[in-house]
Amino acid sequence: MFTGLIESTGTLESRSDPGEAGKLRIVTPIAHELATGDSIAVNGACLTVERIYAGANILEFHTMSETLSRTNLGVIEPGARVNLERPLRLGDRLGGHLVQGHVDVTAPVLKTEQSGDDWIVEIELPERHAASIIEKGSITVDGISLTVAALGPGWFCVHIIPETLERTNIADYASGTLVNLEFDMVGKYILRGEELAG
Repeated sequence: MFTGLIESTGTLESRSDPGEAGKLRIVTPIAHELATGDSIAVNGACLTVERIYAGANILEFHTMSETLSRTNLGVIEPGARVNLERPLRLGDRLGGHLVQGHVDVTAPVLKTEQSGDDWIVEIELPERHAASIIEKGSITVDGISLTVAALGPGWFCVHIIPETLERTNIADYASGTLVNLEFDMVGKYILRGEELAG
């Protein structure tokens, strides 16, 4: 379980995808703080550290084809920045919202624009997920806990403060950038209950 508060960014060094599974290698300054077997959210997708190259600050992850096909980890290019977060520990403050690290869908960024010191990012909302999001509700974008600022047919937008812009990969976003979305877990359970009851 995660909170959506990004600890650090890393850089995708390489990705191999020979078929049923692949390997991701990510360069990050927090590599020395981790151990093999640790879970970490990479752009919001929960992965397990398989190997650490301590001298090079590289984490290697074993990735199933399902992960690569359902997230942007299968399409981002080497050199791209990714968001990293270690799991929530019992007793920690919950500063964001409860995030599972299970990406629901990918969607493209429609546009970004500056508004004073802040940034507004508009993202496509796939129709089949429209019921999973509410204005002023929580949304996870590439692992970042954000608040839905506005919502319309086929889109939603989030406002980004300078602190978030500095600590995450959002500054790299442009029109067409594919991002990982995880909708609020509580809302998904409510929606599922209504489906079963109806």
